[in-house]
Parts: sequence; C-alpha cells; structure tokens
Amino acid sequence: MAKTDGQITIKKYANRRLYNTGTSTYVTLDDLAEMVKKGEDFVVQDAKSGEDITHSVLTQIIFEQESKTGNTLLPISFLRQLISFYGDQMQMVVPSYLEHSMQAFTAQQAQMREQINKAFGDTPLGKNLQMPMQLVEEQVRRNTEMFHQAMQMFSPFMSAPPPKETKKAEAKDLDELKEQLRALQSKLDNLS
Repeated sequence: MAKTDGQITIKKYANRRLYNTGTSTYVTLDDLAEMVKKGEDFVVQDAKSGEDITHSVLTQIIFEQESKTGNTLLPISFLRQLISFYGDQMQMVVPSYLEHSMQAFTAQQAQMREQINKAFGDTPLGKNLQMPMQLVEEQVRRNTEMFHQAMQMFSPFMSAPPPKETKKAEAKDLDELKEQLRALQSKLDNLS
C-alpha cells in the first residue's frame, strides 16, 4: 500500500468491505492493522452515511488481534478495570490518561532500545533478549504501580489494597507475560 501525505480515507460498505480511496483498492482489517503499525493516518467512514466509524473499526482490529494468535496484550484484570470505568464519574479522565500512558510507554520503549543498542551493539549479548526483557518486566511493574497510584488519586475507593483475587490475577498475567517472553527468546535463539 502506498503511503500518501495526509489522512487516508477508508470507506466501509454495507457488505462489510473496506475500500482505500488513497490506493483505489479493497483492504482487509489486517491491512489496516499494518497501516497502523507503519504510522499511516486514516479515517474509516461509512460509505452510505459518511459517519466516522474509525473507533469501532480499530476496536474490531484489536478484538481480532487478541483472538487470532492467543498472544493477548490486554490482561483480564485490565479489561475488568476498564469496563468498571464505563458510567463512572472518572470515565471522562480515563481516555486521556490511557493515551498519555501509551505515549510515555512508547517513548520509554524507544529509549530502552536505543540504550540497549548503545550498550551492547551488534554483539551476542545485545542480541540476547533475556536482560532487555528483564528491563521490560521492570518497566511494566513501574507503569502498573503508576497507574494504580493515579487511580487512587481519582477514586477514594481504590485506596484499599487490591483483593487477593486481583493479586492472583496480576501474578497470573505477569507469569503469562514471562512465558510469552521466553517463547520469543526461544524463537530468537533458533534464528541465531
């Protein structure tokens, strides 16, 4: 797909087909996911009404990505917390908080990659992801703590420590993340 200047318009037709007006081709949700990964800006419009349906299409892409590979990015505890904010007085704050958190995470990820490359370069140690993955785990722990502390500021009811079930779910999510990192490490070792 050719990258164009400005925002690309994707038309969604009643038959659920998606048409990229920038390239004059039909695209799939997987194509749109690739466009997002490449940083291409697009808006999805209902072909008949002209209504902006970008949010629902991006949500659909997330749903498909989550169910497709079994490698989920959204832990159950996070989804439960997110759902609990709907209809809550804090609902208006959550989107901007999540957006800023993701921007901070992306910036930290870029810095970490740069530091790893500076520190280890193109050596076998730099290619071994075990140490960098430990750094990622630590960053995830810090971000989770920061999120919990921020939510405590907004909601007096969250000041109590999480129940044992939540702690168990978080430990399970962390174990799942570690397992995914081990699988990634194994794949990278096999490529070496």
